Amino acid sequence: MTIPHYPLTIAGKAKNNNHQVDVFSPYDNRLLATVETANADDVDQALSIASALYADRKNWLTVAQRIAILETAISMMTQQAEQLALASADEGGKPLIDSRVEMARCIDSIRICVDALRNDVAKSVPMGINAASQHRFTIMKKEPIGVVVAVSAFNHPLNLIAHQVGPAIAAGCPVIVKPAENTPLSCFKLVEIFHEAGLPEAWCQVILTQNHQVAEQLVTDPRVGFFSFIGSAKVGWYLRSKLAPGTRCALEHGGVAPVIVAEDADLNKAVPALTKGGFYHAGQVCVSVQRIYAHESIARDLANRMVAVAKTLVVGDPLSDKTDVGPLIRPTEVIRVSSWVQKAVDSGAELLCGGQALAKNCYAPTVLFNPKKDSIVTTSEIFGPVVCIYPFNEIDDAIAQANSLDVAFQASVYSENINTAMYASDRLAASAVMINEHTAFRVDWMPFAGLRHSGLGTGGIPYTFEDMQIDKMIVITSPAIT
Repeated sequence: MTIPHYPLTIAGKAKNNNHQVDVFSPYDNRLLATVETANADDVDQALSIASALYADRKNWLTVAQRIAILETAISMMTQQAEQLALASADEGGKPLIDSRVEMARCIDSIRICVDALRNDVAKSVPMGINAASQHRFTIMKKEPIGVVVAVSAFNHPLNLIAHQVGPAIAAGCPVIVKPAENTPLSCFKLVEIFHEAGLPEAWCQVILTQNHQVAEQLVTDPRVGFFSFIGSAKVGWYLRSKLAPGTRCALEHGGVAPVIVAEDADLNKAVPALTKGGFYHAGQVCVSVQRIYAHESIARDLANRMVAVAKTLVVGDPLSDKTDVGPLIRPTEVIRVSSWVQKAVDSGAELLCGGQALAKNCYAPTVLFNPKKDSIVTTSEIFGPVVCIYPFNEIDDAIAQANSLDVAFQASVYSENINTAMYASDRLAASAVMINEHTAFRVDWMPFAGLRHSGLGTGGIPYTFEDMQIDKMIVITSPAIT
């Protein structure tokens, strides 16, 4: 069987610099493809091409052209949806049933880009309201912000690219995207679709860099107008500190998502949702259910019910439509998660189920009861299939614990009492609070924002689209304007 090779393509010109990375299936370690990597000269060439495009205003893509490209891409993605979902599951390990959902979201994300373009109207600035502004009228227009550099994460290799590249195309920005090294193939395939849909190749270039120094060169170059980052807080905040003056950015990091389950919560509804939110994609989601604060009167019952569901989950081959939980992305992640769980147990947490590494980079869905407040599974993002349950007596104590970390993203509250639900939602440190829904709920047109160390700016298609544009004001002065 011939292994596919993805050459380094910059503006349609294949380059071969004899440096490449191998892309393996995280489940069975099969070699899926090889991908050429970029050196410092390659990055400079890609940036030169992108910045020249942006500087040549007479050849900017019109709104009508952008809409036509995106609509054609939607049609092509729809036709290839099953193949794209299978390939994404193979390279990223997300179970096929969930990869199909991600592919549907990917298509809808591009559709939202079209909708955003169709309704992209700037608010004018009023004139004529005092002596200084008499006989004047303003026109507001949208323009692309400049060259976009997007650095993406591994866990949603289809929809994250749609969220970073789609708005850039819609806004009219040349974009250079660096996918995650573990899951670059979906990105290459999606960008190929954009090119086949009519987007000139120079407007969207995909590169993997040879090392972190070259990646930093790409991000921090003064020709970059907007930097979009999805990944770890450590890397995101570091790169932000190195950006060239004038480069705007949006950062999306992780959280340690808290849930409060009140004593009157409907556990028949809560348990399936919390189990899905905790073990979806083996917990490798930035807003996965991780810390559940349950009233002491129902905490043990909730834990036992979650254990019962967790034990029924099928763990294994992501290409099987029977699988609920696939592998972790790398063997080192299995080792790390195992270590964290063992540390929690050694310090007093009760291991109710799981707690063991399985074959082929999988880890058993794990439920821990009442880890210590300073345990690493309490204070840090696990990014694995591990859920922690903590009993509480007073809801204010649970809220204080939920708010005690330096990260804040999405949270949730389960209660059948609207007063309890609103009391908690008003006091939780979060950009979004789900009531009677798990923390990982998301639709692609809603705002998605990490607070504190969890990020900067607001994600979600319409919000990213807005960030990638500037409002230009034109003031017309004429004595004929009353």
